[in-house]
Amino acid sequence: MRFNRSRSRQHPALNRLQAAGSALVLAAALSLGSAQAADQGPRHHAGGTYDAATATYVVTKGDDLIEIGKRFGVSATELKEWNGLASDTIDAGETLKVAADSSASAATPANQYKMTTDIAPGVATPDTLDTSIGTLHLRDGVPSADSIETIYDNLDRSRALQAYLLGIPIVNQASMRDSLKEFGPVNQTDVIWEELVDSRTVELTANDNTIYNFIWIDTHDGPVVLEVPPKSLGAIDDFWYRWVTDIGITGPDKGEGGKYLILPPGYKGEVPEGYFVVRPSTYGNWAPFRTFLVDGSPKPGVESVKQHLKIYPLADAANPAPTTFANASGISSNFVFPGDYSFWELLNQVVQEEPSTGSDPTTLGLFAAIGIEKGKPFEPDARMKAILEDAAKIGAATARSLAFKMREKDAYFYPDSQWRLPFFGGYKFEVAPGVANLDGAAFFYFFATGVTPAMAEKMVGKGSQYPWTALDADGSPFDGAKTYKLHLPPNIPVKDFWSVIVYDTQTRSMLQTDQRFPSVSSQNENLQANPDGSVDVWFAPEAPAGKEGNWIQTIPGKGWFMILRLYGPLEPWFDQTWRPGEIELQP
Repeated sequence: MRFNRSRSRQHPALNRLQAAGSALVLAAALSLGSAQAADQGPRHHAGGTYDAATATYVVTKGDDLIEIGKRFGVSATELKEWNGLASDTIDAGETLKVAADSSASAATPANQYKMTTDIAPGVATPDTLDTSIGTLHLRDGVPSADSIETIYDNLDRSRALQAYLLGIPIVNQASMRDSLKEFGPVNQTDVIWEELVDSRTVELTANDNTIYNFIWIDTHDGPVVLEVPPKSLGAIDDFWYRWVTDIGITGPDKGEGGKYLILPPGYKGEVPEGYFVVRPSTYGNWAPFRTFLVDGSPKPGVESVKQHLKIYPLADAANPAPTTFANASGISSNFVFPGDYSFWELLNQVVQEEPSTGSDPTTLGLFAAIGIEKGKPFEPDARMKAILEDAAKIGAATARSLAFKMREKDAYFYPDSQWRLPFFGGYKFEVAPGVANLDGAAFFYFFATGVTPAMAEKMVGKGSQYPWTALDADGSPFDGAKTYKLHLPPNIPVKDFWSVIVYDTQTRSMLQTDQRFPSVSSQNENLQANPDGSVDVWFAPEAPAGKEGNWIQTIPGKGWFMILRLYGPLEPWFDQTWRPGEIELQP
């Protein structure tokens, strides 16, 4: 590196004169730069002349404030304020200030320095921003103290809302676990509806056509064995509510029954032979399954469960304790998760119990951003608690909007129809491989329980399909005071049976009326078919004359929705050569 030594040996007086001259030049530059604008160049509706020395712009014909503001990186509101304009009207030839006259924000123009680069449009942020959360104020790109407070409040609110929607499946499972524990200890108890689920059970979109069995498995103390009965249909879902495996007819035992060994996350111990081995990513797991009626009776299915079902720790395999069977039929019980502030407390409980590897960094990062982080106490201050209470309200309303009026066309079975898919994005809730379908997941887990490919994939003659709707043929929500009719064309494509069940829009559970079972099914002895084999199902506060066997009671002043279940669906369902009619309001 070379140095100019001669300059350093100049006379001190000369150095002082040069410094004074530089100061005068700098002062002059600053005085000229007291109002500077970032001119991005002429454009359509902002093609007039700009004077950099005075930071003024001469309006030309066809100009408008919005485009002028875009040219100079300011808002139309700022232009009106600086020029005393009462409206957006400007005239050709008018001179406008396009930068604030503020010595505090003045800066030496970049072209006064040797090292300059023209800054691309959009890089700089104006000192005033009109936004949906209010007017934000910045100084040379740095937000003011009051704006920073507003921004952080908005950031915490937005993260809390997303955390709520992502937390719905976890809290759904947590509520299920807590409800099942009221009937008996985990790893030992089967909550069974021996006389079917009726409307006294508040459970998300349950059916009254099959014999429900709910089991909670916890592997914190080691592997657990689940021996399932033959001719059952079910699955195991982990605590994050992701599908782990099917059991029964669509599982590896293929309906013959068998022993499933559920291992803890990261289990390194010996795995004995003779089991279907299951490796969930969480300690807590839900194992629901169903058995079926025989000649309209649940008794054979119940007897099969009590004969074959066993739940016990692997360590006790040589001498397992008897399985406890808790009959929940006819008992008032609640399995639906809360949507208020207690939602967050349940979510925190699961995050503390389960390994972080079971989830993903983004989801856990959102939870941590609102104070829910593994190994740390959940102790929000008054400000954050208010934000979380508000987010729970907005989150619940958002989930209901997704449920009752989904805006995505792919959520529907047919064009110009109200029939909805239960799995919007498949059982993995993806819009494409590896891309989450956020709306589909939030809707489903708010609305239902039990995730398995058998409910979403094409399995002709096996599994089940669940078309449903909350809107009539005209797209209006159902009114419990009015009469509606569903027409099911002849040759309903099922190998086994079909049913229609009505649900409460508040609880998403069976509508509680004078009918124990708010349903019509091909299993019903008093079902009336039309001469051509088609079936009409009626929804009304009172049964239409002569239609009692095909009628489901509704309640004036209360909303409802319904699910059409197809068990063992056949090809005409999948190729859509058969489709149900829209539900029509009757005169």
